[in-house]
Amino acid sequence: MREQGPLLNADSTVGTPLYIGLMSGTSIDAIDCALVRCSAQRIELVATLASPIPGGLRADITAISQPGDNEIERLGILDRKLGHLFAEATLALLADSGFDPKDIAAIGSHGQTIRHRPPSAGNETAFSLQIGDPNTIAELTGITTVADFRRRDMAAGGEGAPLAPAFHAAAFATSDRNRAIVNIGGIANLSLLDGTILAAGFDTGPGNTLLDHWIARHKSERYDHEGLWAAGGTVIPALLEALNDHPYLACQGPRSTGKEAFNLEWVDDCLRSLPACPAQDVQATLAEFTAHSIAGAVRDWDRKTDEVYVCGGGAANADLMRRLQRQLGTVPLSSTAVLGLDPDWVEAAAFAWLAWRSIAELPGNAAQVTGAAGERVLGGIYPGSGGS
Repeated sequence: MREQGPLLNADSTVGTPLYIGLMSGTSIDAIDCALVRCSAQRIELVATLASPIPGGLRADITAISQPGDNEIERLGILDRKLGHLFAEATLALLADSGFDPKDIAAIGSHGQTIRHRPPSAGNETAFSLQIGDPNTIAELTGITTVADFRRRDMAAGGEGAPLAPAFHAAAFATSDRNRAIVNIGGIANLSLLDGTILAAGFDTGPGNTLLDHWIARHKSERYDHEGLWAAGGTVIPALLEALNDHPYLACQGPRSTGKEAFNLEWVDDCLRSLPACPAQDVQATLAEFTAHSIAGAVRDWDRKTDEVYVCGGGAANADLMRRLQRQLGTVPLSSTAVLGLDPDWVEAAAFAWLAWRSIAELPGNAAQVTGAAGERVLGGIYPGSGGS
């Protein structure tokens, strides 16, 4: 459905090119597609579409994300399948919004992360791997596709993540306020804006991933709708203490993480030393831990935070938002909708913006966030086929 979005830093659409951002995150629930007008003066969300990922493919992605047999064969097949799915989602967005492939300057495709081994985790040869073949996307849509955004930053010594903070600064910074932008996807990341300056950004720890996987295990539901299950539970102090002992939370400087560090196997390890805990109380404790890790990161900033804005799926979790507000105390908490950008589409819009940066030969990373040796133009460019 066509949807007019925010007009940031501009007053005219004339001559402003259109880009599409594709994002599939840790939760593996859907491909988020955002059609965005991007330029140095303008960021405008024009249309959106969420394309569900079939259950069989979700299971294949989950399986390939862990070491196993016949990985190369499985990886190659899944890479092509996801390329087809990303292309189909793009064409559905265009059909739904009334645009043609020739109207689009480029697609920015994040792909699906199946491994993230950053230098901050002690990996001597750090790497990050996303699949969803961009050659297939470019061929089937006819649109130039930019992909593989993370690895150039890692080649320059960076974490390769998070990449959203540079976009957060472009879209949400204001000269008279210190803002924190929190993206709560599967993993949560934080952007700290000192007026118009991006002061820092990093992954804070888990967002929805532990909550989603715990409720899937115990209630066969994909996510905790509005956090209702967690809201009915009681926090287990001993479990919360064990969760807060995760070494990642003590890391300083540029840092990133993923489900390699925060997963149910780790939660099970924490539970083994405790008496049997009701599953609903564990869910409540996981929600409290998530809120605590995010709020703690905001509080640790050495500058006063005037306001916090949340985007990503976590913005729809009313229980998590209440817990986060309690942890933040008097600091106002809202979603990015207040700033004119629907929280569900911020991350997909970020990859449309990153595609614009790549095509314009402008850097897409922020070295103060990732720890890279400097700013770099990100992503490989795969020219379109000239027709779908």
